[in-house]
Amino acid sequence: MISKKYKSLSHIQEDLAKDKTSCVELAEYYIAQNKKHAGLNAVLEVFEEETLENAAAMDAKIKAGTAGRLAGMFLAIKDNICYQGHISSSSSKIIGNYEAVYTATALQRLLDEDAIVIARCNCDEFAMGASNENSAYGAVHNAADYSRVPGGSSGGSAVAVQADLCLAALGSDTGGSIRQPASFTGTIGIKPTYGRISRYGLLAYASSFDQIGPITSSIEDSALLTEIMAGKDEADATSSSTEVKIYKADLTKKYRISYSKEALESEGVSDGVRIAYTHLIEKLKQDGHTVEEKSFPYLDYMVPCYYVLTTAEASSNLSRYSGMLYGHRSTQANDIESTFKKSRSEGFGPEVKRRIMTGTFVLSADSYDAFYSKAQKVRRIIQRESNKILEEYDLFLCPTTPTVAFEIGGEHSKDPIAMYLADIFTVQAPLAGLPAISIPTEEENGLSIGMHFMSRAFAENDLFNIGEIVAKYYED
Repeated sequence: MISKKYKSLSHIQEDLAKDKTSCVELAEYYIAQNKKHAGLNAVLEVFEEETLENAAAMDAKIKAGTAGRLAGMFLAIKDNICYQGHISSSSSKIIGNYEAVYTATALQRLLDEDAIVIARCNCDEFAMGASNENSAYGAVHNAADYSRVPGGSSGGSAVAVQADLCLAALGSDTGGSIRQPASFTGTIGIKPTYGRISRYGLLAYASSFDQIGPITSSIEDSALLTEIMAGKDEADATSSSTEVKIYKADLTKKYRISYSKEALESEGVSDGVRIAYTHLIEKLKQDGHTVEEKSFPYLDYMVPCYYVLTTAEASSNLSRYSGMLYGHRSTQANDIESTFKKSRSEGFGPEVKRRIMTGTFVLSADSYDAFYSKAQKVRRIIQRESNKILEEYDLFLCPTTPTVAFEIGGEHSKDPIAMYLADIFTVQAPLAGLPAISIPTEEENGLSIGMHFMSRAFAENDLFNIGEIVAKYYED
């Protein structure tokens, strides 16, 4: 009988080796946890029978000495990641009960190392949202306070880890969709460098931004999952062949860190987040790291730039859901035009419609030069200036989010602009194509505050290392 929360795979594997537990016992525990916390609405489907069968097979492999590196890893996946023979709906009615005909490369690499997928997680529809209130299957609740959002769009994945429904979960990050919910739930979330992990099998939102990444309770699990998923994939032309280095912690290493001047001065940053930010800066300095203030005067341009570009890509990517080839088709349609209009109107939720219409507008002949072309130029400037900072410093530090988790159905939900500004600190990394991580630090009124480090391209190991260093500052 399992009576404790495992925070890392190494602890599970240690107990498996000592016969203190088994994969079947772990499977039964996580299934029971999912039933107990069903009210969180974090999980859309638990693969109960399949998980128990896989767990029994894994116990046999462990005894035979043939188990992979991830034996004992119980994983949940975001609803926009394909898993052959299982539903992948992106939490949208337009796809409904679409059953994936193949498995995403990133997930397949984990399965090949004997990870067991236990559940499919709720998310904002087509990964569009910062609160996980936009799902066709209802809002996800933060386990620390049911009245609060978990963040989005990978809110279900983050809460699954937060509430111990699984050991780790996969999410996708377009503008902060792993890191923001990680901050709101007190978990660890990384967005790898663009191209580090294959996007093959990830239902697209904005193809030049989207990245798969893990949400975990430990840095070691985040590093291990990233390492296994990373690498060139012939099925994804944007995947990188850059060497994937094995992570080894070096807690004596001292970093040159710049921190955002604008984040300290921004009116939108809550007092609790600002205090936690200044506390971390001081802790890093006391620990011997070089920590210096750095201005990045493009803060006000990043969110508009991000939403112009991502809505344009979404308009293009989601045009395939027309009611003609697959997905929802309206029963009220009677010709081609009404099939398009009614199927898409019935199948897409309000936020997705808003972004498709915005993207179609910025791509229109009259608006293309005024919006889309300029946003591409701004993106290049943001990328160039971000890389300049990281030529001088190893890391760039800011809060992950300007506030702690906000209320479900509150002011953010009524004001799309306020909701979009929740991504103000996280959009820089995807605009620049750089890796970034959110690490839990302090709390404000019992709600987690995450801090955000961005590094040079393909320098994920520096993020893991600083994550371990920072985690020790906040150990009980």
